[in-house]
Amino acid sequence: MGLEKIGWSAWFQQQAEPEKLAQYQLARVVTVNKENYQIRGVAEKLTYAEVTGKFYYNASSALDYPAVGDWVYAQFFDDDSQAIIHELLPRKTLLKRKTAGKKVDIQLIAANIDIAFILQSLDDNFNLRRLERYLVMIHESEIRPVVLLSKSDLIPAEELQDKIAEIKAISPELTILSFSNINQDGLDNVVDLLKPGETFCLLGSSGVGKTTLLNNLLGNETFDTQQVREKDSRGRHTTTRRQLILLENGALVVDTPGMRELGNFDISTGLEVTFDEISELVTQCRFNDCTHTKEKGCAVLAALDEGVISSERYENFMKMTREAAHYERSYIEKRQRDKAFGKMYKSIMKDHKKK
Repeated sequence: MGLEKIGWSAWFQQQAEPEKLAQYQLARVVTVNKENYQIRGVAEKLTYAEVTGKFYYNASSALDYPAVGDWVYAQFFDDDSQAIIHELLPRKTLLKRKTAGKKVDIQLIAANIDIAFILQSLDDNFNLRRLERYLVMIHESEIRPVVLLSKSDLIPAEELQDKIAEIKAISPELTILSFSNINQDGLDNVVDLLKPGETFCLLGSSGVGKTTLLNNLLGNETFDTQQVREKDSRGRHTTTRRQLILLENGALVVDTPGMRELGNFDISTGLEVTFDEISELVTQCRFNDCTHTKEKGCAVLAALDEGVISSERYENFMKMTREAAHYERSYIEKRQRDKAFGKMYKSIMKDHKKK
């Protein structure tokens, strides 16, 4: 199997260092496990791999570790049954979020994604505010977003068009496709987007039909699915880990576990693109440090009063802005504590060796 079939392109060729290519083989990370990784190189077989001690020692945050979709320099052993990862190649794109729960840290979702599919189902899962959160994360990574509306068989055509119009109102240029996993209506339109050699990512809450869609794309029941609760349209996490899957037509898809919490770090670009009309208003505020909460001469508040922007969209923009600032402060403080602890540990070990 050539590397082009698993996403290698001219962009990555330009990033590769000739001296490292002479020492190592190129491979792509297919699965991230707790203790190791699965990678795929020129050979078709999947190989279990670990990072070197040097790699581990030099890593200072989650950002430094391999993510699904990463390209790596690796050494293969024992008839390609085992491998060692020495270094990451530069990433073209990187999807990341805050870890779920109270812990403030970065969780890598996937690397080197070309198009991110945001799945929302046309039942109680349909939520414009949640969609905006996904768009912010995707735009921050400079990845093209596409919205897939699943379970189109549940609602009349007129209601479906109303839903699409609601999305277009907040993002006119966004590509939106509807489909049904039951009668397979609209699936051909999804397949048409899946180009050979390009990497796609499935994002969405549990129960929206990601796994069933993937099975339909594969043409078989490779992955298990579970029922959705009727009372709130929520599903269980069918997918338990991120993995890169090669489709028969040559496209690559990263399947991800459902996300019930989506906190973002460092999202100034993502906010600017997703809330472009609010971002434009910000430049018209009287004060450069306007908080858009109470100041006189605030163009954002004026537009809110006049109904130019909706209160729901304004509140989501402000909420994500506050959250991102809080997460970034907390993350910086955590990194500073970790560095201080690391220095103290190295100092203690150095003194211990002298004795």
